[in-house]
Amino acid sequence: MSAQRFVVHLPVRVRDLAAAKRFARTVTRALSFFPNVEAVGATVSEEDTQFIRHWVFCDQPLDGGRCLRLADHDGPCHLSRT
Repeated sequence: MSAQRFVVHLPVRVRDLAAAKRFARTVTRALSFFPNVEAVGATVSEEDTQFIRHWVFCDQPLDGGRCLRLADHDGPCHLSRT
């Protein structure tokens, strides 16, 4: 039996979706040295429609991990953080 997992939700006010994604990328990358932070799982949502989430990172499965480029990026996926 696997251990139970929990997700931490941290509400932050920002002016629009682009700013929310930028903030989420910054926080996620700043905390990525913790082994239990799953950067590719970062999403943002509007306060009143939290069931509609917007991906921050691409998260496409790749050999050796997952794509950490921005969601909806141009060009091929890769493991880079750019």
